[in-house]
Amino acid sequence: MSDELLFTSATRAAALIRDGALSPVALTEAVLAAARRVQERLNPFVVLLEEEALTSARAAEAAVQDGARLGPLHGVPVSIKDQVDVRGVRTTYGSAIFADAPEAQVDDVTVARLRAAGAIIFAKTTLPEFGHKALTDGPGFGTTRNPWNTARTSGGSSGGAAVAVATGLGPIALGMDGAGSIRIPAACCGIVGLKPTLGSIPWQQGADAFGNYTYAGPMARTIADLSTMRSVLAGPDASDPWSLGAADLPLSPRLAGRDLHGLRIGVMERTGNARVQREVAANLRASVFVFEAMGAATEAAGGDVDWMEMPGRVMYQANFAISQRCHLAEWRDRMDPTLLAFMERGETFSLTEFREGQYARTRLFRAIQRLFDRFDVLITPTLTRTALPADFDAAHDEVEIEGELCGITRQGWSSYVYPFNLTGHPALTVPSGFDETGMPTGVQLIGRWGAELDLLRLGAVLEAARPWADRRPPPV
Repeated sequence: MSDELLFTSATRAAALIRDGALSPVALTEAVLAAARRVQERLNPFVVLLEEEALTSARAAEAAVQDGARLGPLHGVPVSIKDQVDVRGVRTTYGSAIFADAPEAQVDDVTVARLRAAGAIIFAKTTLPEFGHKALTDGPGFGTTRNPWNTARTSGGSSGGAAVAVATGLGPIALGMDGAGSIRIPAACCGIVGLKPTLGSIPWQQGADAFGNYTYAGPMARTIADLSTMRSVLAGPDASDPWSLGAADLPLSPRLAGRDLHGLRIGVMERTGNARVQREVAANLRASVFVFEAMGAATEAAGGDVDWMEMPGRVMYQANFAISQRCHLAEWRDRMDPTLLAFMERGETFSLTEFREGQYARTRLFRAIQRLFDRFDVLITPTLTRTALPADFDAAHDEVEIEGELCGITRQGWSSYVYPFNLTGHPALTVPSGFDETGMPTGVQLIGRWGAELDLLRLGAVLEAARPWADRRPPPV
């Protein structure tokens, strides 16, 4: 089987399929065969939808032969995080609680839009129980491992999706991001991931639509594929109130030319974290230099922002305590111990602390808005260091960077990502290089509300200057 076929981009595969030069059946068969091989070692999938995918692929091939109108992802395989409903497939949320749940009766709006664009749904991907942590493992399915080094985590909670894309098992995947859950695994596995503006892509399954900080978003190997998938997913839906008023901003005039003269970039080397791995910092500086060489003006930013780690933690863990307490009587001994620890901590917080967290969220939003009075875009590392060990205990272990303990994951590892779930600003992670052990690093670009087009343009600049899609993990 040709790796070139597996690592063909979504946009190229769709073009070849439209021209009759590539069979969607052959492409789907190749992806499924590789997925079966990779599953045993890396564990990215909850289920492979082989029969359904091949039926869809045969229909896609017939549509090409019949000269039917084809969507932008026609015949392209895509995986769906098992937190999102797919018609005819149970949604397990990474939990034994739902291992025997009824099959979903209808597609989530995001899945329906992917189908309408011609995509082939071929698998559902792993996540930690209810997507609660930044590593993908659990008592019900084991550990999803990093394809660059199986002793490391894939990240989480969209860890299975990131592994699938990184290893050529579909060029695109649908992830979910509640506190970095697209961007963390994307950075760990060396791919691209977008947390959109709040409401840009509807989130139909949220229990608290108005207080939402969870986002559906695309994951891919290239900016072009990410952009295409995002264009398919975006747009209002009656189920999500934030989506009803969402609109894309036009591309900034400062980004419309060949260079970046006039663009103002705020560089945030630290947020709430004490340390950053030296290679991560060096790759951030190299990425910033790309923009400077094209005329952008850069300046340190964010030093006076209160990143509300503790108030954010109160909201996050208290929400889990409330939403999952109904399962404890029957399922406690089969739930992830980390989730139980989060819930136990969440139960100790008062209503006053929870409301203070909500007020802090507003203050953080306004602080970021003030930064955008001075800057057109912000840039940070995506994570403070490369992927953590696969057996890292997210409830109790401290993150270690170059021999120094730096606190729990929100303080020591993912401090750059969770704030923008709370503020709603779009955030894009792209690969920035590798450390001396060969593990990927990433940089995060943050834009104004609705400014995804600016981020995608700058992501494409970095991709052209410091290409990453030709780098592949060791074969499985």
